[in-house]
Amino acid sequence: MRNSTKMMILIGIVLISTALYLFHGLNGSYDYALPRRAIKVLAMALTGVAIAYSTVIFQTITHNKILTPSVMGLDSLYMLIQTIIYYFFGSMSILVINKNYNFAISVIAMIVFALLLYKFLFKAGKRPVYFLLLVGIILGTFMGSITTFLQVLIDPNEFTSLQNKMFASFNNVNGDLVWLALVIIILTVVYGWRNISELDVLSLGRDNAINLGVDYDKIVKTMLVLSSILIATSTALVGPITFFGLIVANLSYQFFNTYKHTTLIIGASLMSLVALIGGQWVVERIFTFDTTLSVIINFIGGIYFIYLLLKESRTS
Repeated sequence: MRNSTKMMILIGIVLISTALYLFHGLNGSYDYALPRRAIKVLAMALTGVAIAYSTVIFQTITHNKILTPSVMGLDSLYMLIQTIIYYFFGSMSILVINKNYNFAISVIAMIVFALLLYKFLFKAGKRPVYFLLLVGIILGTFMGSITTFLQVLIDPNEFTSLQNKMFASFNNVNGDLVWLALVIIILTVVYGWRNISELDVLSLGRDNAINLGVDYDKIVKTMLVLSSILIATSTALVGPITFFGLIVANLSYQFFNTYKHTTLIIGASLMSLVALIGGQWVVERIFTFDTTLSVIINFIGGIYFIYLLLKESRTS
């Protein structure tokens, strides 16, 4: 089957999933329910595209299909920020109640963290990407330890409220934040799309890319920054989804079987929309909110991660 045909099939499934989520069970309450469902669909679309795009380019840069941008410690930083806010200011703080402030603080902190990390570790191009990943893992573990320590000391009532921040949720998405995230993600994706052809060459490896005329260090730094902006925005909007990027990126590699990043990124984004919109419909209509979508994704993603590790060990 040609990739164009596969793409059309995915688009059809996305449209069906979207229509099912938007219109199933409305029972005439169009004025109230439909706009709220539309905002949630838009939030899921933005999250799916941001995670899929950032994961594919991150795995191309690292030449490793089991790594995701969360390995840089951004998810750990997000949870540390939320824990500090709840620990020092409480759940009734303006930083918690006003989601605009919380979103701005989270996004700015994660982007600044990523920029500082890249600045200090990429001086004169002397630091390899894997050194950057190692430092990111160490910092992520360190921030995770501080987060756990503060959560042990926090008031139990505050911790109950904080738990809502630990998992991604599309049920209480702020409409104003969705439109702000839309602007950020569109600008980031459009800017990064200019270098999409260089990513095809980058997948051949550093030496081959340099020999073919690609400014390797510049492209890597640019793509890492763009990836961090996308992950920071999606995480601040709905919360962390650890394994989601790993699932959709690897499914896109297997389904399309091509090196062209245009196809891989669009395909991974469409798969993200199917998984998020269809999965949220299942959570709401079948499980009746007894669980959350992020819990299901992390469970499936953990199993898929183990499968990929076993698969890599057999081929190596």
